[in-house]
Amino acid sequence: MSDLDLVVLGDIVLPSGVVTDGHVAVREGRIARVGCGPAPSAHDRIDARGCLVMPGAIDGQTHSRSQKGQEDFIWSTRSAAAGGVTTIVDMPYDAGNLICNAERLRTKAREAGRQARVDYALYGTIHPQEGPARIAEMVEAGACGFKFSTFGTDPDRFPRIPPHVMHACFAEIAKHGLVAGVHNEDDEVVKALVRQMREQGVTDYTAHTRSRPVYSETLAINQIYELAASTGCRGHVVHCSTARGYELCEAYRRQGYRTTIEACIHYLVLSEEDDVARLGGKAKVNPPIRGRNEREAIWRHLAAGQVDLVSTDHVSWAEDRKTLPNMLDNASGATGLDALQVLMLTGLKRRGLPLQLAARVLAQGPARLFGLGQRKGALTEGCDADIAILKPTRWTYDPARHGNNFVSWSPYVGQLLEYQVAATYLRGTLVFDGINVRAEPGFGKFVTPLS
Repeated sequence: MSDLDLVVLGDIVLPSGVVTDGHVAVREGRIARVGCGPAPSAHDRIDARGCLVMPGAIDGQTHSRSQKGQEDFIWSTRSAAAGGVTTIVDMPYDAGNLICNAERLRTKAREAGRQARVDYALYGTIHPQEGPARIAEMVEAGACGFKFSTFGTDPDRFPRIPPHVMHACFAEIAKHGLVAGVHNEDDEVVKALVRQMREQGVTDYTAHTRSRPVYSETLAINQIYELAASTGCRGHVVHCSTARGYELCEAYRRQGYRTTIEACIHYLVLSEEDDVARLGGKAKVNPPIRGRNEREAIWRHLAAGQVDLVSTDHVSWAEDRKTLPNMLDNASGATGLDALQVLMLTGLKRRGLPLQLAARVLAQGPARLFGLGQRKGALTEGCDADIAILKPTRWTYDPARHGNNFVSWSPYVGQLLEYQVAATYLRGTLVFDGINVRAEPGFGKFVTPLS
């Protein structure tokens, strides 16, 4: 009798290419073998021939607790499972509870452990008045990286970190080998232009982009990479909306610095002319969604290997916080966990780009960035058997389709897609069957760079 628990047949999508009519074999929750030709026998056999067998995605940027009484991990991870996302990396900006010390990080990890349906990693951050004092203790508590912001969204929940304080933090983080991810918008520029928009009475969808021009973003990106160059820290831009930012990252890389950069799926799918004009506050994100030319330029950078990962920046604000008549008054952020894989693959197919790019930017890239590569992000022997099966089919996205989202709104409503998630496996266990999320709260595990 075979000692394999599961064999999945299909087109195996690896970072290096697609293995047509291949198979993935699973033993005790880990990948035991990936190959082509006759598949070994196993207790369970999933015939997904004609479908893509992907590594489970790692969403490198989610906000499960931005609004009290809203989503929390019980719903964010439900959406993740339905979208072929098997690990989320949650941001430290929880409403009323900035994750800026080891006690808070450990408490969040325990509470998430009772709710999560997929695995999760956690960013830490700092309180501006404490500087780097708590970084070492958060590393020990399991932080996968540290998040900062050059822009002050809220002095308590999402504070701006001044450059000299960030420099001290980068220097400390460099000692531990973790990544410093930074929100990239210049505080002085944006706040001055927001005031200007209000004084001029500009309230429509254009007010947001006009108050956050490209140069406000690239000024911040330069600051981030210069701090990284000065300290030897791994400096990471967590969401870049403009081609110029990717060019800057590549320039620093050519100089030998360990700079990385992240796109969000909304920058690859939406445009200001076609979508923000139509959706208003539901398409308000920071930095803003820009024009079609910027969108297509980001795709070119991705195809050239200059995008390290693609995330969602997922947050489920209540709908009344996304539908205010004055664009500037709406909360920033959008849903996306259940749509990440299908949007990415649809975009690649329509542009004639290799599908293996999805394995690089949705799995391999984030696993490397957060130090999870020994267990996550690859269909490789010894890694966790985190697998998403996607079948080719044309369908129109509706976030309420299976009831796996906390909110019914989405900027992607009506998007015509080319793939659909047929099943998601976490550590070899079926957590989504194409219709229902099977995983119960508490099935997800806390993953850290040290685990």
